[in-house]
Amino acid sequence: MVARMDAPRGPFDEFAIATAVLTRLPVGVAPTAEGEIAAAGWAFPLVGAGIGAIAALGFLAVEILGCGSAAAAVLAVAAGLAVTGAFHEDGLADTADGFGGGRSRDEKLAIMRDSRHGSFGIIALVLSIGLRAAALGTIGDPICAGLALIAAHAASRGALPPLMRILAPARTDGLGAAAGRPSRTVAIVAPALGTAIALALLGPSSGAIALVLSGVALAIAAMLAHRQIGGYTGDVLGFFQQIGEIVMLLAASAR
Repeated sequence: MVARMDAPRGPFDEFAIATAVLTRLPVGVAPTAEGEIAAAGWAFPLVGAGIGAIAALGFLAVEILGCGSAAAAVLAVAAGLAVTGAFHEDGLADTADGFGGGRSRDEKLAIMRDSRHGSFGIIALVLSIGLRAAALGTIGDPICAGLALIAAHAASRGALPPLMRILAPARTDGLGAAAGRPSRTVAIVAPALGTAIALALLGPSSGAIALVLSGVALAIAAMLAHRQIGGYTGDVLGFFQQIGEIVMLLAASAR
C-alpha cells in the first residue's frame, strides 16, 4: 500500500521522480507516496526531451558510421527502448491485448494485468516500432531526425498529465491509481512545455500541424479508453504516449 504524500517535494526531487518513473536511469530517487508521480508530471516533457536526445545521438552515431538512414532509424528507436526499458511499449501491448481480446470491462482489465502478450499486443508493438523507424528513415537527415525525436518524446509525455486529470483511474489499485491526480497547474504546465519544445524544434508551421494531429489522435484514444474500461491505467498511459509519439514522428516526416 502506497502512503499518502504528506509534504510536496521540491522541483529537483520532482524532476528526479519523473526520471525514475519514465526511464531506467539510476537517479537515486523513487516515488514513495501516493500522488508524487502526479506532482512530478510537469517534468514529464523535460525527461521526454532527454530521452529523445539520447535517441537522436544514436541516430547521428550510426549515420556517422555510414550505415545509412534505415539502420540509424531502427537503432535510434532501440536507443529509446533501452533508456526507458520499453516501459511505454509494454503498456501499449497490454492495452492492445485488453481492448482487443476482452469482452467485458473486467475481462479487459484482467487481460491487461497479465504480463504475457498476445497477438494484439505483438501486432501493436510491431506497428509502433515499424512506424517510428519508417518515419525517421523518411526524414533521413540526422539533424532533422534528431529534432523530431526530441519534439515527439517531449510532447507525447507532456500530454499525459492533462489526460490523467480529465480521465479517472479505471482501478482502485495499480500504478494509474497510485500516481494520483495532477493539479490544474501541472496539467497546464506539462503540455505547455511539450508544446514549446515541439514548436521550437520543428518550427511554427510543422510543429503546429504535428501537435494538432497528435492532439486529435490522443483525444480519440482517450475516448476509446473511457468507453472500453471507464478511464485509464498505467498501461493506458503508455498507450497514450506511444500514440502521441508515433503521430508526431509521422507528421514530422510528411513532405
